[in-house]
Amino acid sequence: MSSLNLDDFTDLIERPDGGVRRDAEARLERRIVPPGSLGRLDELGEWLSAAQSAVPVRPIAHPRVVLFAGDHGVAELGVSARPAGSAEQLVRAVLEGASPAAVLARRLGVPVRVVDMSLDCDPQELPADVVRHRVRRGSGRIDIEDALTPEEAEAAFLAGVAIADEEADSGTDLVVLGDVSVGGTTVAGVLVAALCGTDASVVTGRGGRPIDDLAWMRKCAAVRDALRRARPVLGDQLQLLAAVGGADFAAMTGFLLQSAVRRLPVVLDGVVSAACALVGQRIAFRAPDWWLAGHSSGEPAQAKALDRMAIEPLLDHGVRVGEGAGALLALPLVQAAAALSAELPEQPAEAEEAPEKPSEEVSEAVTADASDAAREEASGGAPTSE
Repeated sequence: MSSLNLDDFTDLIERPDGGVRRDAEARLERRIVPPGSLGRLDELGEWLSAAQSAVPVRPIAHPRVVLFAGDHGVAELGVSARPAGSAEQLVRAVLEGASPAAVLARRLGVPVRVVDMSLDCDPQELPADVVRHRVRRGSGRIDIEDALTPEEAEAAFLAGVAIADEEADSGTDLVVLGDVSVGGTTVAGVLVAALCGTDASVVTGRGGRPIDDLAWMRKCAAVRDALRRARPVLGDQLQLLAAVGGADFAAMTGFLLQSAVRRLPVVLDGVVSAACALVGQRIAFRAPDWWLAGHSSGEPAQAKALDRMAIEPLLDHGVRVGEGAGALLALPLVQAAAALSAELPEQPAEAEEAPEKPSEEVSEAVTADASDAAREEASGGAPTSE
């Protein structure tokens, strides 16, 4: 029997500091620019203050990209534009600096960490630090079988928890969270549809590399069949991840929850991270307060998940490539919000009225009036001449 109690996260996760957020709002009112004139940046600055428990906000100095990688058996059904089991090629592109996310991260000076949870390749083909958390090779075809055993799901979840602790302990102050997978958007669609109570067609998109109509119909059918297997286990999120998720999904869910425990803000990338966040919300309802959505990927399941969590994407540039690229584009916006919140000066304090001690000018005027009155009285009421 599992010793992992997911209910513990409900007790461990607190909301960002509301008192600090009110202090940040008060500081915003005193700045030289009118409140609201910076739009969403003001809101981000307040959120960061609450997350950091600091006014003014500290700079985002040590961000990091964390990508969880895995292959999904459902890709065998032709639901993706990429061949089944080919996520290793995407991982290699990231490691070699040749992917969009790697280029953006290099440009922004952000280190990238790739975590292989279930790639369908020989682990010796990848660096040891990438594969050390691997749970299995590939995952089950979720339309007809479980993605993971219960033991594998727990191991993957705990790996995500451990990685969140490693990042928090190393001084990372914000994480850009993404995935490197083939078949992942199908799995994400199943989880979102199951948790939101919607049909397959509502959540099924066309993926990062758009698929044609026939592939979309196959994808809808796969989501529909997997939903039948998901609904009986909705009450147990770890069992749900084992039945219709995958090792990368279980690890990302554990990572998100433990990041909230450690008060480590996370920027979500696309539909996969959004689906994991939705599972995390079911486990601990306060956890989404620690997450931002970097961008809108155009996937209907992502939009559904973010709407359910009341999280509004920061950007909408039509970026579909995945691998954290869209969320990385939002990172400068978050850093700009922190800088503006911390560095814009406040308005000069207005002179306070002090009725008990008149100012020097008022005092002189009062003295002059008293002298005139005295001279007038001494002259019998007649006006005096100078």
